[in-house]
Amino acid sequence: MNKNYLLLFVLFCINSIQAQDVTTLAGSTSGFADGTGTAAQFKNPVGVCTDSNGNIFVADSDNYMIRKITPAGVVTTFAGSTNSGYTDATGTAAKFSLVYGICIDKNDNIFVSDNTKIRKITPAGVVTTFVGSSSSGNVDGTGTAARFYNLAGICIDANNTLYVADSQNHRIRKITSEGVVTTLAGSSDGFDDGTGTAAKFSEPGAVCVDASGNVYVADTGNHKIRKITSAGDVTTFAGSANGFVNGTGTAARFSYPFGICIDASNNLYVGDMNNNKIRKITTTGVVTTFAGSSRGSADGTGTAALFYYPWGLSINNGIMYVADSSNNRIRKITTATLGLNENNKAVTLTVYPNPATNILNIQLEEISPNTQLKISDILGKTIFTKKIEANITSISTESFKKGVYLITVLNSDKKTTQKVIIN
Repeated sequence: MNKNYLLLFVLFCINSIQAQDVTTLAGSTSGFADGTGTAAQFKNPVGVCTDSNGNIFVADSDNYMIRKITPAGVVTTFAGSTNSGYTDATGTAAKFSLVYGICIDKNDNIFVSDNTKIRKITPAGVVTTFVGSSSSGNVDGTGTAARFYNLAGICIDANNTLYVADSQNHRIRKITSEGVVTTLAGSSDGFDDGTGTAAKFSEPGAVCVDASGNVYVADTGNHKIRKITSAGDVTTFAGSANGFVNGTGTAARFSYPFGICIDASNNLYVGDMNNNKIRKITTTGVVTTFAGSSRGSADGTGTAALFYYPWGLSINNGIMYVADSSNNRIRKITTATLGLNENNKAVTLTVYPNPATNILNIQLEEISPNTQLKISDILGKTIFTKKIEANITSISTESFKKGVYLITVLNSDKKTTQKVIIN
């Protein structure tokens, strides 16, 4: 069988997965290797995020690297080397010490929590120190004057404000786009709801932020999910003592939750590390098991899938990516509605013929004044863009190289991606 047809068949099979189906996108045994799918190797990956092209970036902790995975599972090293250190430079000339959390802004700049620093990586792979220094401590300030102590998860809002779990300082820190660091909430190790520094956390592991500016915290040492309003008011959203219980609010139990993300309908998803599960929390605080059961490594549907210490989570275009840390894999969870608001379903897209030779037709059920088409190669590089002004658009593919491409259409706040072969 032609390799391109075989690859397309596999990709289309993956796209057709429904209802909490867990597959392995990349990774296998512990180690370091670039490659495709299970030919690649990671060593304790802990953080994941996605860019505007659907590429996945991984904080590959014990390899001291940031790795890049295309939607087709091709893994490369984006920045860092196998030697620990602090060096600002480009690509593999840069060095990291303890990469953990990772997030990305709307311009595809990556921010990484690196022990006592927040590092910034441009789309071209240029690494700089955004805030923090090599000295640990607890100091609010600007740029390298700020001090942190064992940084963990990090997230960014629509205004390019960063939030980071300052784990060993037991605080949630806020960082403006100009690098001004303040303490949003938290003080000494413990547990207290309250406002600002009157609240207490215990080694918080991860953060995410909703569209209203509320910050949710995986309060790891307290086995709870906490909520912080933009005014700094901290409450307990879900969880109580260490354990495993599905339920509502404080009736539920987690065991060392280390990852957290949010979908477009404001449902939370938690990497419940010691329970080896992905948990879901609705806006009313109802906690259920989304995927996973006992410790292990198995692809499957829902609780038939097995994880071994799932940490970082990221949702993009209806797909969840999980840093399955002790399995040294990046797992992919696909479901029909994950990450899609009920009023924000994906664009209805038809691409034909597929495979295409000279002409590719893009047919949309609906268009708007700002509908955009983007074609990327299998490595995630954008090669063609066009504003769509008709329900059917024809594109000449004579100048395209033979291979597999990703067709992405953005229509207002709706988005969908489909794969196509060019012969």
